[in-house]
Amino acid sequence: MTETPVTNWPPSTRGYFAIGAERMSKSLNLGNLMRSAHAFGASFTFTVGATYQALEARADTSKGRFHLPHYNWDSAGDMILPDGCKLVGVELIEGAIDLPSFRHPLRAAYILGPEQGSLSQELLSRCSYVVRIPTSFCVNVAMAGAIVMYDRVRSLGRFPDRPVREGGPEATLATRAKKRG
Repeated sequence: MTETPVTNWPPSTRGYFAIGAERMSKSLNLGNLMRSAHAFGASFTFTVGATYQALEARADTSKGRFHLPHYNWDSAGDMILPDGCKLVGVELIEGAIDLPSFRHPLRAAYILGPEQGSLSQELLSRCSYVVRIPTSFCVNVAMAGAIVMYDRVRSLGRFPDRPVREGGPEATLATRAKKRG
C-alpha cells in the first residue's frame, strides 16, 4: 500500500488552544503530550507545579519546544491565560461533561490532572468546564491529552460529515457494491 502525502494538514480550525498538566512528574509523559500538541496544532503548552524531572520532556521527538511556547507556572494562582481563553479541566469526576457531548470553546486551554492523582480543587474552581473521557478508568495523561486534542480537531476542523455507512465520505454506491462483489 502506498502512502498518500497529507496536503490538508493541519486542518483549518477557528480559534486556538493550549494543553497542559498539573503536577506532572514524568518527563516521558510531558514529552509525549508536547509532541502530540505540536502535531495537533496547539498554540502553546504549559505545566502547573511540575517537578524538575518533568520539565526535561525527553520524549518530545518533534522538538515542539522549539516550535511553540511552553509555560511553567509554579501554582494555579500564577497561571495567566490570554483574555477570553477558557480553562477546560479534563478529569474523570462526577458531574463532568462527557467529551463526545462537549462543544469546545474557540479559545481554550485544556488542563489534565497528574499521573497519580486528580486536578487540585484550586484549578478545578478556575475551570469554565470540566470534561471526562468516557472510559472505565483513567488513562495515561499523555494519551488523555491526545484524545482531547483529536476530539477538538475533529469537532472544530472543517472535515466532511461522516457517512451514514462505513467508509469515507468519497465512498459511493458503486464503490460499496464493488467491495461486496
